[in-house]
Amino acid sequence: MNQDRPYFGQEGEEEDKEKESMQSLLEEGLSLDLPSQGEIRKGSIATIRDNEILVSIGTKSEGVISGRELEQIPDDERKALQVGQEIPVFVIAPEDQNGNVVLSYVRAREEQDWDDVEALLETNNEFSSKIIGYNKGGLIVPIGSLRGFVPASQISLHRRPGSSENTEQRYGKMVGEDINVRVIEADRDRRRLILSERLALQETRESFKDRLLDELQEGEARTGRVTSLADFGAFVNIDGADGLVHLSEISWDRIQHPNEVLKVGDEVKVKIISVDRDRKRIGLSIRQLQSDPWTERIGDLKEGMLVEGTITHLTKFGAFARIGEDIEGLIHISELSEQRVAHPKEVVREGDVLTLRIIKIDAERRRIGLSLRKVDSPAYADLDWKMALSEEVGEASVDVKSEPDQPLAAPSDEAPSPDQPQTGQDEDFNQPAEQNDSA
Repeated sequence: MNQDRPYFGQEGEEEDKEKESMQSLLEEGLSLDLPSQGEIRKGSIATIRDNEILVSIGTKSEGVISGRELEQIPDDERKALQVGQEIPVFVIAPEDQNGNVVLSYVRAREEQDWDDVEALLETNNEFSSKIIGYNKGGLIVPIGSLRGFVPASQISLHRRPGSSENTEQRYGKMVGEDINVRVIEADRDRRRLILSERLALQETRESFKDRLLDELQEGEARTGRVTSLADFGAFVNIDGADGLVHLSEISWDRIQHPNEVLKVGDEVKVKIISVDRDRKRIGLSIRQLQSDPWTERIGDLKEGMLVEGTITHLTKFGAFARIGEDIEGLIHISELSEQRVAHPKEVVREGDVLTLRIIKIDAERRRIGLSLRKVDSPAYADLDWKMALSEEVGEASVDVKSEPDQPLAAPSDEAPSPDQPQTGQDEDFNQPAEQNDSA
């Protein structure tokens, strides 16, 4: 009998031990949660050496960050790493030729940053960063460890420099400046990240405008800055939101374009004249915070007084006359003569210098009514005598409305003569604006 050959019972015991060992290894492998390529895990730094960093990620052996993956870690971050610190790692290979799990710290950071960028794109949220560089097409702005690109077309207008500057001058001085951006394209596979400052600012302006619309009250005054000019008016930014100053609300003087009195960047005081919360529009006025020079220019003029005027132009409904340096009044056709007049040219010509009587001052509509036929009217005789006397003794002009014993005969109060059935003076203030606009 061969003494070296195990007997039947001994052979069975060895097989059972081998099965138990294999089962134990399987259970151990399952409990170790073996990593897979491309997976991102949290690990704890076990050892830091000059040429490698060992990281415990729950496997039988520690993972290693070495070679190129170690060199890619920025020096400041690498110096800050400490044993026991928890860091994210990207599994490049579950096992190399030496049986080690090959890890990357930089790749893990990048993948997490791409997750954040994609979330920003989905939610349309803005991100604050700094400009770190540029090329001829735009600016370089980081989001985490990623580098995003802001094309020239997506840079805000207020940041764009003059056309006389070259690329180096245009963008070089922006490096280091803060910037708010929105993600408009994120392609992880192509590593393409496109950002927009203009959209971020637009979103910011909208939120400012919503808040401002709730706060603004019509009639209050604010200080703002002119942001742009158009044919129809000027846009003024107040507390982050733009309002419109219509052309007619810029100045008391007649202007053809806002650039006659304003330029972009001017600081101006404005009055809130309308707030449309549904349409998100703010109406502003510059002139309503200024005194009306027309009112100041006519300060010495009184209804009923005689003035010298120069006929400037004729229309079918009357003649315009300049009194003083820059004030015009209208002589309605019914106030040119006691006789029926078909057209003003029958009585006056452009350039004629005449003595005229002021019969109406409409401060609200900035119009003055004049009369030629009432210059010698008996109704004004007492007034003329008092004014002449006042001038003689050097006294102030008489306030004609304070004389109850001799009221002025307003044109509409006088009955027309039988041979002169023409319209009353009030009609000259009801002419279309384009005809009376210089009165």
